[in-house]
Amino acid sequence: MTAEGDGSTRQLALPFAYVPRFRVEDFIAAPSNEEAQAWLARTAHWPAGRLALYGEAGCGKTHLLQLWAERNGALLLDGPLLRRLPELAGSPAIAIDDADAAPDETTLLHLMNLAAEMRRPLLLVGRTPPARWRVTLPDLASRLRAMTAVAVKPAEDPLLRALLARLLSDRQLVLGESLQDWLLARLPRHPAALREAAARLDRQALAAGGRVTRAMAASLVETIEENGAEEGCDLSNKSFQEHSPNDRVLL
Repeated sequence: MTAEGDGSTRQLALPFAYVPRFRVEDFIAAPSNEEAQAWLARTAHWPAGRLALYGEAGCGKTHLLQLWAERNGALLLDGPLLRRLPELAGSPAIAIDDADAAPDETTLLHLMNLAAEMRRPLLLVGRTPPARWRVTLPDLASRLRAMTAVAVKPAEDPLLRALLARLLSDRQLVLGESLQDWLLARLPRHPAALREAAARLDRQALAAGGRVTRAMAASLVETIEENGAEEGCDLSNKSFQEHSPNDRVLL
């Protein structure tokens, strides 16, 4: 789509919903997630048929869960929505994202018991090890403490660099390597921070009707620094991640 109001032809940026991709080719393997990958590759050897993955926001836990669920035909559940037992008859495995945010402890306990009775592998994902989840049911607490828990560790520099490049590419944003390096040196060193930065730069470029400039990047860094100093802003927190439904495509 083009606009010709001033005698010139230019592309218009149109908004569309940004949907994260969880394909195999989009996963960035690194030492920080190597142990988790190894455990997910040997489901048959999980103690009691259960495994928990944990790590900071944006570290790749959900991506790993999605890949495991696809490989194993697992029933994929969202922890915060888990309020009653799902139907498990046709599901050879079960995966629960944000399991530490499940609102009904009894449902989670019954689901863990049922999965064990039916010999269904169960994968739980959360921010912290299950032994540290705040639960009040003694039976649930004991089962969570007994689970094998594997950390997805903080991202190292090569992973952050590759992630930023991919996030920018996904949003059709063109930044030179020097500007990407400049951003990496100044942004909080969390994958969630990079996702939020890419989203903000995209919105700025969309509003300006052009490309990302160094001035935009500098303004972004300044805003993040101010927010962090004045409000204790933590870009690793899920509440600070991308919430806008808008992305853009050039037609």
